[in-house]
Amino acid sequence: MMRRAGAWLCAMLALACAGTAQARSAAETMDILMWNREPVGGAFELIDQTGKARSDRDFRGQLMLVYFGFTYCPDVCPTDLMAIGQALEQLGPDADALQPVFITLDPERDTAGHLAEYVPMFHPRLLGLTGSLEAIGAAAEAYKVYFAKVPIGKDAGDYTVDHTSFIYLMDRDGKYLGFFPPGTSAERMVEIIRPRLAVPSR
Repeated sequence: MMRRAGAWLCAMLALACAGTAQARSAAETMDILMWNREPVGGAFELIDQTGKARSDRDFRGQLMLVYFGFTYCPDVCPTDLMAIGQALEQLGPDADALQPVFITLDPERDTAGHLAEYVPMFHPRLLGLTGSLEAIGAAAEAYKVYFAKVPIGKDAGDYTVDHTSFIYLMDRDGKYLGFFPPGTSAERMVEIIRPRLAVPSR
């Protein structure tokens, strides 16, 4: 359901807007995300907004929504995080089976303390994760996320982060189910997620 022409077009535009210095072309990345040409997702070892060590293994048994961005992002990130929060509200009690995760691509500024102030603005259950640049880079590579620090001023702290903006849906075993392109509405997320919240029979 997520792999429709509209989603493909939105995602291609997002990749194109993320810059031209990607290791993969936009077409190659979309081929991977849409048709599972390579594994998407994987292990990570990061720190949450309380300072607690977190790994992907902590969320086994739950669906996951995984989003990469940064807190100084002026528009796309807060828009998508707001939609995630709204989707959780619309799911009601069923949302307990879904863990939303925001992984920063700007660990230099997005410390655990800063994330603790930022993520509750979107939903109390949103988990913010940071870590070393190496750890962030490994997680981003696993999820096929492009990101790059881009100077916008003369001072060292004057920069933005160019990045792709997909919301990844992972199953209870941490396996990739699909993605939502930037700008996906909360209603659309709920439409896709709700049927997957039923515990599969054994």
